[in-house]
Amino acid sequence: MRRGLRSALAVAAATVIGLTAGCSGGGNDSGKPVTLKFLSLAWQKDSLAANKRLVAEWNKANPKIQVQYVQGSWDNVNDQLVTSFEGGDPPDVIHDDSSALAGFAGQGYLADLTKLIPTELKNDIPDAAWGTATFDGQGGQGIYGVPFLQESQVILANKKMLDAAKVRIPTADNPWTWDEFQQISKKLTVGKRYGIAWPLKSPVNKVLNLSLNFGGTFFQTSGGKTTVKVGPQEKEVLQRIHDQLYKDKTADPSTLGMGTTDPLPGFYAGKYAMVPAGIYLRQQVVEQAPNGFQWVTIPPLKGQTTQQGAISQTLSVAADSKHAKESMKFISWFLNGRHQVDLAKGDWLIPTSKTAAQDPSLTTDKNGWNVATASAKSLILAPYLKVNGFDEFKSKVATPALQSYFANKITIDQLAQKLTEDGNKVLERYNK
Repeated sequence: MRRGLRSALAVAAATVIGLTAGCSGGGNDSGKPVTLKFLSLAWQKDSLAANKRLVAEWNKANPKIQVQYVQGSWDNVNDQLVTSFEGGDPPDVIHDDSSALAGFAGQGYLADLTKLIPTELKNDIPDAAWGTATFDGQGGQGIYGVPFLQESQVILANKKMLDAAKVRIPTADNPWTWDEFQQISKKLTVGKRYGIAWPLKSPVNKVLNLSLNFGGTFFQTSGGKTTVKVGPQEKEVLQRIHDQLYKDKTADPSTLGMGTTDPLPGFYAGKYAMVPAGIYLRQQVVEQAPNGFQWVTIPPLKGQTTQQGAISQTLSVAADSKHAKESMKFISWFLNGRHQVDLAKGDWLIPTSKTAAQDPSLTTDKNGWNVATASAKSLILAPYLKVNGFDEFKSKVATPALQSYFANKITIDQLAQKLTEDGNKVLERYNK
């Protein structure tokens, strides 16, 4: 879901082709069909197949509005889009994620879709999801993308180990609390086996999203000025993970420098009983785990709540597109409830469509789909989505500071000081 996670797994051959070759062809006045360029970042086999099949179905049913599928890559999409935007020739329909929309909307590159979105589509997607695509543009606040896939953070666990330790398997209605999770991690830490692996090579989004369990937002805005805050609520998840590493010693410190997928071989080999992960990682377990490996998807943990920060994959319309209405007609069809089922299954993510979320194939207990889909109720707008300068704060301040903290090189108070003092220097340049 997040671009960093996707790009680590992205198909190497996927590159943006034809972004600057003209965004549309023909027009109704000439009697020729309208041609829309659709930049898709689908990369997994099933997702690619679903995207291409839906485009083919649309083209067959809509001879006057033809869609040209353009393959893009999460690795370089933003650089490619900037080039095409500045050249005045972007794709008509653009697949991206909501963390990229704020900058493009503010620069006037994306169309405000507020008045173009059909009522049926608007009502089928919850307000919380629409919030992930709502930003201040040059004409004021508007909706700059249609959100359709989201990711939640769950835990993948070795079921045999849970059963042997007589651990309760939680449900979405009765999840583990963080306290319970920490006690279970102790039970599962036996001999050379750790209870949990925390891959924290890229720790920022994971920590910020999970900290909402305790009401930790890390940012506050007053009088139009956004500043960093690290108080008791923000410290909860930070301290709990640190305790697992160095106090309880239930977390394997060798996984700290790992990316999201790196702990899986050790998970299969029994080096640790649980791995926190985005829900899409279930696919790799299904495809890679050895025969007989029994695993279960653990729902989002509960602090004060189970709330997590969410961003969305989105479809947007370029401001320079000559066919915004036709583009929205295609988007609303492409993202209807029936089609979101296929798109969600292809990416192993959660559909925003309330209709899609009720589909039996997304509510079965097979491969944890029922847990994944039910976790949508925990997702709220990630506060950092609305922070101007967040990307710079993340790369220059938060990532190195969190890495130092989790490596036990600085204290939590020193971490808080670095995040606030250095972070506010960055954000000050972006505050209006």
